[in-house]
Amino acid sequence: MAYVPHDAPGLTVVDDWDGLGQRTTASGTVRLERVAVAADRVVPHHLTFQGPQLHGAVAQLLHAAIDAGIASGALAEAVEFVRTKSRPWFESGLETAAEDPLLIQRFGELAIRVRAAEALLREAARAVDAARDDLTDDSAAEASIAVATAKVSAAETAVEVGSALFEVAGTRSALDSLGLHRHWRDARTHTLHDPVRWKIQHIGRYVLNGTRPPRHGLL
Repeated sequence: MAYVPHDAPGLTVVDDWDGLGQRTTASGTVRLERVAVAADRVVPHHLTFQGPQLHGAVAQLLHAAIDAGIASGALAEAVEFVRTKSRPWFESGLETAAEDPLLIQRFGELAIRVRAAEALLREAARAVDAARDDLTDDSAAEASIAVATAKVSAAETAVEVGSALFEVAGTRSALDSLGLHRHWRDARTHTLHDPVRWKIQHIGRYVLNGTRPPRHGLL
């Protein structure tokens, strides 16, 4: 890994990120053409993974927290919208949408998913702290698996709740001017950062066969 000033000769940063979500992230193109790098700006990053480490777990904990936060925010906005703006379905015979037993059921399901994601996030953070206090191959593996579990739950929950917001809130919520689509857009984009299907594989191998997860920055 090497660090260079953003205005270094030969370095061009192109602001061409046009994602449907996470629109303000620094995800554009970078072009390097014969960029000179001082020796003291080169970091042997690969050495980080030669022994037990928490680099990947800490980084992934941050991403899991972002997804959990999106899920929580989407649920809160859905609650507010249904309470104050949604109309009850005519077949319900009720005065307000918030009294609809089918909506109540769905909100209960979504709340369980969000609270589970938040609980797994806290558990993962505790596992990282425990591993930091006594870092071994086993404690690092346990922390990585705990974080991977939290990341899978948070990612799936963020996408589900971001979409379900419209399901429970109704047609009015789809107005572009309200910006409620930002939750799903951000969740859908951010959760593409690294595929959770690979995390599930590592979790399964660890649980069933005791196989420690690989050492890298995404686990």
